[in-house]
Amino acid sequence: MEQIEKEHSNPLGNEKISILLRRFAVPSIVAMLVSSLYNIVDQIFIGQGVGYLGNAATNVAYPLTTICLAVALLFGIGGAATFSLVLGSGDKEGAGRTVSNVLYMIILFGIIYAVLAELFLTPMLKAFGATGNVLPFAVKYAGITTLGMPFLMFTNAMSSLIRADGSPKYSMTCMVIGAVLNTVLDPLFIFGFGMGIEGAAWATVLSQVVSFLCALRYLRHFQSISLKKEYFQFQAGRCIQIASLGLSNCLTQLSITLIQIVMNNSLTYYGARSVYGEDIPLSAAGIVMKVNSILTAVFVGLSQGSQPILGYNYGAGNYERVKGVYKLAIKCSFVVSTFGFVMFQVFPRYIIAIFGSGDNELYIEFAVKFMRIFLFMVIINGVQLISSNFFSAIGKPFKGIMLSLSRQVIFLIPLMLILPTFLGIDGVMLAAPVSDTIAFVFSIVLIKKEFVQMCPV
Repeated sequence: MEQIEKEHSNPLGNEKISILLRRFAVPSIVAMLVSSLYNIVDQIFIGQGVGYLGNAATNVAYPLTTICLAVALLFGIGGAATFSLVLGSGDKEGAGRTVSNVLYMIILFGIIYAVLAELFLTPMLKAFGATGNVLPFAVKYAGITTLGMPFLMFTNAMSSLIRADGSPKYSMTCMVIGAVLNTVLDPLFIFGFGMGIEGAAWATVLSQVVSFLCALRYLRHFQSISLKKEYFQFQAGRCIQIASLGLSNCLTQLSITLIQIVMNNSLTYYGARSVYGEDIPLSAAGIVMKVNSILTAVFVGLSQGSQPILGYNYGAGNYERVKGVYKLAIKCSFVVSTFGFVMFQVFPRYIIAIFGSGDNELYIEFAVKFMRIFLFMVIINGVQLISSNFFSAIGKPFKGIMLSLSRQVIFLIPLMLILPTFLGIDGVMLAAPVSDTIAFVFSIVLIKKEFVQMCPV
């Protein structure tokens, strides 16, 4: 009787799945797309105002942002998953304590990360693949953007909690406000004030601060719980639980960072031995990865939007609804990825041209080639990402971690190191579609096995 009353009291347990997924996923997708726009807008205006060396600089600085986002996902997604599971079981006090411990960890790690990034900025940028021509631009850009990392980390972590609390539109608003401001300030600072690449960096930081203030305001407006003073006690065990459920998403992000570092260094090494040189591949790859981040943002948004629904229903024992949410998210991902595949294969030159350097034919030639090959199997990429988050959402982080590591670390990086020894710079590009295919098969096998074990009650 208590279980039935609980399902009727929360729409996550009884409302139509398609309506729920639309309500949670659309704002989440918009928020993720907006988050991607921070770097893409910088890249567009920097490409137009500074040139392809400026684009290369944002590419080698980007791992600093992805590491920051990885920590935000560790505690944000982990906290949201814990929040949903605990709330689904009826423990509102536990949900409140989850929020407080997320806040403790995200503030602490945000400050530590910004300090370390500033102290070791130059050696980190060199490790990320900065060449002698690119390094001065990268130092100027990253030296400023690292100041905004604590704000970026807090906003992204809080956005996950806000979605789990049933306010996906507010979460979206926090991100949209910052992105719109960044889009306005970028041309003003770069061209209007003549600040160049440093103007783009300051525009990003100021926008992140505004988004942070918006997210901070929500602490007094949680719907499912009331944040009481006694909840704000650090609990090591709860933090470990939170981190365990966010670890697969964190590792996915960190593996993206590792891939970018390996790829940047491989491209400069093999690029120097080709007609393209070391700077052109570095710049072109940055643009392709940023463009692909738009598609990835949709997949992540679908995953994050489905997370509260999956977590609540799994905690409540509604396994058929859990399966239904996953299947619907996968169908949506295929629709989006099909559109992306067509764009990347048919219109790559037009996409690349948005980012400038159209007068350099070698640059355009390599960028078009890189986009077509590297993103050839993008049509199936959403399956691995959504499946990884699925296991985290239902409280099985080990399987989520396995899937997170499969494509990026277990398959892609070794292929990226091995294939170029036989195929040169083309091998770096071919590594992606091969690893995408293997990871897709691995995801399907794990999901089918889980569905067989997930007997309806």
